[in-house]
Amino acid sequence: MPGALAGSRRSHVKVIAERGARAFSHGELGAGAPSLRVVKPGEVAPKDGAKAAGKLRGFGKSRSRSSQAGPRPKVLAYVALTKPRIIELLLVTTLPTMVVAKRGIPNVWLMIATLVGGALAAGGANAINMFVDRDIDALMKRTANRPLVTGEVTPPSALAFAITLEVVSFALLWATVNLLSAVLAVSATLFYVFVYTLWLKRSSTQNIVIGGAAGAVPVLVGWSAVTGTLGLAPVLLFLLIFLWTPPHFWALAVKYTEDYKAADVPMLPAVESLENTSNQIVAYTLVMALCSIVLVPFAHFGAIYAIAALVLGGWFIFSAFQLRQAKTPKAAMRTFHYSITYLTLLFVSMGVDVLVHIRL
Repeated sequence: MPGALAGSRRSHVKVIAERGARAFSHGELGAGAPSLRVVKPGEVAPKDGAKAAGKLRGFGKSRSRSSQAGPRPKVLAYVALTKPRIIELLLVTTLPTMVVAKRGIPNVWLMIATLVGGALAAGGANAINMFVDRDIDALMKRTANRPLVTGEVTPPSALAFAITLEVVSFALLWATVNLLSAVLAVSATLFYVFVYTLWLKRSSTQNIVIGGAAGAVPVLVGWSAVTGTLGLAPVLLFLLIFLWTPPHFWALAVKYTEDYKAADVPMLPAVESLENTSNQIVAYTLVMALCSIVLVPFAHFGAIYAIAALVLGGWFIFSAFQLRQAKTPKAAMRTFHYSITYLTLLFVSMGVDVLVHIRL
């Protein structure tokens, strides 16, 4: 029986092949089928042949997002320009800061206006960053699916979108919050674009150290939104995030060292050994943890925040030392993921401490 089935299949395949040959010889493949002819030596291949050759050369290589899963909706491509995950982290620090500044729950509309205005400012800054970095983004696997690399959004459209976000952000914050908050939000964008993206990112290993200051400005925006002024407490909050940024980002960069080398970006792990990088991560983590403790008297925190700062900071230090000992990308990613947990829980504990205050 198996032999009979095999013979039947061979006969069936033979019939199909013969029919195909007759169809080919009589030109019955259809108008959309590519024509075939022999290209003589020295003759330029026709356009259809060149396209086919290009497809063959690209076969087996990594494909763009559009070829793998189809192009995303245009609105999602524009959302991707804003780096929403980064915005989420910025907002996580802004809202608790407002609660601390108010020593209670601020006006709901004030919180909404501040968060929306801050998100628009951060989104615009990130979109300009993608506009500027589209050349190196195309060289790195981590950023190869960004909208400007895949062609889902054109550079002029991305830049116009980013500037629009900044204008709307400034107008919204000025009209509904206050001028200081609006100026701080836009100043963070200018610093991120001109100091970090255009200057330091491609020229210094201290790029993320200095440039990371832009990511610490949202706490100043949140504080000024409530009080209309700044003081020592918000400056210490700013310093806390400023010190948190290098160990957070360097831990991630360890995994993508080859990407940064390919793009010629002097991120610390791409130009220094993993040992030196981990030493720097430990140093910044220690100072950051100390800063979180110094905040207790100056921000009038109680037992809840103080305990959270000690426990969360202690675990961050432990994670950094683990990375220093292991010196592996896997350990670096553990530190990176914990750094996000650390910042989120630490700022949540600030808000909880104000609302459920237990004196030390």
